[in-house]
Amino acid sequence: MTATGTATLFPSRAQDPVDFQEFAVGRGGQLFRTAFLLTAGDAHLAEDLVQEALGRMFARWGRLSKIDNLSGYAQTVLVNVFISQRRKRSNGELPTESLAERAGGTAEDEDPALRVTLLAALRQLAPQDRAVLVLRYWEDRSVEETAAALRLTSTAVRSRSSRALERLRGVLGSSFAEISER
Repeated sequence: MTATGTATLFPSRAQDPVDFQEFAVGRGGQLFRTAFLLTAGDAHLAEDLVQEALGRMFARWGRLSKIDNLSGYAQTVLVNVFISQRRKRSNGELPTESLAERAGGTAEDEDPALRVTLLAALRQLAPQDRAVLVLRYWEDRSVEETAAALRLTSTAVRSRSSRALERLRGVLGSSFAEISER
């Protein structure tokens, strides 16, 4: 309570919106890259996912001061928002064949044909399979970390990743041999 008898909105530094802003600025790029992969290259939807995830975190910011790994928590919130939005088919947005904007990266380490091929193949996977592959192989998370983020068992992550990789190979067809040689 303050001297005027009203409760303080942000009683500790850990609950300060300035801290949240610093966190959002510091982690926003990584969250966007993960969201970009989860959405199979839809930059606009990726931005929406990051905004929604950060909005959910801000609403709980005061209670999050006890969490040791806020970055991991943010990734988990992002993946949960992605899966939740994929379940809601009423959003009316339709994917397009072309990418409107480029994600981060430099011209030297990019292969546009490879990127488009992989994003198109990822787009054909179920959202949860895509999430497993992105977390396991792009984010380089362990089976246990992926399982915790997706609220699955380790066995489910292993079997999903195995089946998703097999489906990805089937989707890529002859392109898979060219991609795997790079």
